[in-house]
Amino acid sequence: MDLSPAVIISAIQRMKKAEREAFLEDLLAAASPDYLASIREARAQYRARRTRTWDEVFAR
Repeated sequence: MDLSPAVIISAIQRMKKAEREAFLEDLLAAASPDYLASIREARAQYRARRTRTWDEVFAR
């Protein structure tokens, strides 16, 4: 596939905000094994109930 950066940027700019955010997250996941590993770790922690609410973390 032969796409220039300008064509890719233009296509991304035409996306709706939610589509753009989902695309960028997918792109990051595809390009970063560390990112995928962090998602797996976070999901495992959530399943094991080793998470805290926002209020627990940031409440004063």
